[in-house]
Amino acid sequence: MGAFVKEQSRETEVYGEYDVVVCGGGIAGIAAALAAARSGVKTALVENGYMLGGLATAGLIAVYLPLCDGMGNQLSFGIAEELLRLSVLHGGENSEQKFATGWLKEGTAEDRKKYRFEVQYNPHVFAILAEQLLVKEGVEILYGTSVVGALTDGEKMHAVAVETRAGRFALKAKSFVDATGDAAVYRLCDRPLGKFEFGNALSWWYYELYEGKIRLRLRGARDIDSVNRKYKDGIDGLDARELTRVTVKGHSRILDDFLTRGEASDTHAITTLSTIPQVRMTRRIFGQYEMELADDKKRFEDSVGLFGNWIKRGPQYELPFSCLHDGKVKNLICAGRCISAKDDAWEITRVIPVCAVSGEAAGVAAAMSDDFTAIDVGALQSELKKRGVKLHLDEIHA
Repeated sequence: MGAFVKEQSRETEVYGEYDVVVCGGGIAGIAAALAAARSGVKTALVENGYMLGGLATAGLIAVYLPLCDGMGNQLSFGIAEELLRLSVLHGGENSEQKFATGWLKEGTAEDRKKYRFEVQYNPHVFAILAEQLLVKEGVEILYGTSVVGALTDGEKMHAVAVETRAGRFALKAKSFVDATGDAAVYRLCDRPLGKFEFGNALSWWYYELYEGKIRLRLRGARDIDSVNRKYKDGIDGLDARELTRVTVKGHSRILDDFLTRGEASDTHAITTLSTIPQVRMTRRIFGQYEMELADDKKRFEDSVGLFGNWIKRGPQYELPFSCLHDGKVKNLICAGRCISAKDDAWEITRVIPVCAVSGEAAGVAAAMSDDFTAIDVGALQSELKKRGVKLHLDEIHA
């Protein structure tokens, strides 16, 4: 046991009062804030950095994985599709890849079976477009703001404590969305959390100008490498010293890789480094239901959206509302890569499409209610359907 110091108790100034506060500005947070604001409620999005998108932008994981099942059937709709189309509004990357053939343009059913509904986008353009969209919809974005405390009465949260350059403040709200990717708000509420058994392999993706083109260099672990494998040096992605060590190691490997193609010049340069660690799975909640791979084709009466398996073609999943909250902190809901999923399913639920699907559901729910244990799930589903979301697999037609 380490040494401890005692912090002085304090009164914290209220910086703002809202209907919904979304913590975390990744894809799940973007979707949640967008969905809540479109419900007509006062919404704030709190982000530690100065760019929206999380791993999808600042982390350079710039591949919007499939919205389809790989058999020609689109599964994820609503904001999940809206954000995919937004990401390539001004063009995509990797022109050699025939991404989204038959999906973004007029195409045949055979095209949609052959090519999955995914794109590779420019992360910087996407981040700016997402920011503009949220501002247009009336979301108050608070950059450079870290959530450091949760004020609860045991049943509900009343505020989050945040740290900014100007000091410590409180944000009050009726409902809160944990879209931090690490279940950070649930941790601050002292809720039990799970960690990924296998650990995260080291990734060091970066952008390089070489031979007249800027390329995304996917170095280190690729997503597919991490499926159900335990890495000798796998990291849990939470400890500051560990994250610093792997970041320094990654930077060194980037430089070594870059120099294999020559010295730096006006035609050869590292153009962009990731500004956040490229770790995918850290902590997740234990919801009222835990998703697993065996849920393929299973019907959930409380489904709030659909998604596929990006790793292989065929599987189809309904996303139950019961895996977005644990029922203990009644006005706190989860979205994104820290929703309730067992290790075998975590790999497929932590990616962009599912983050967007869960984010939209969480945002609509947070706008509707401050008690997710008593929410009218039927009314929630009706609102999602009005927004174009498909809820059950029998609604999908090839």
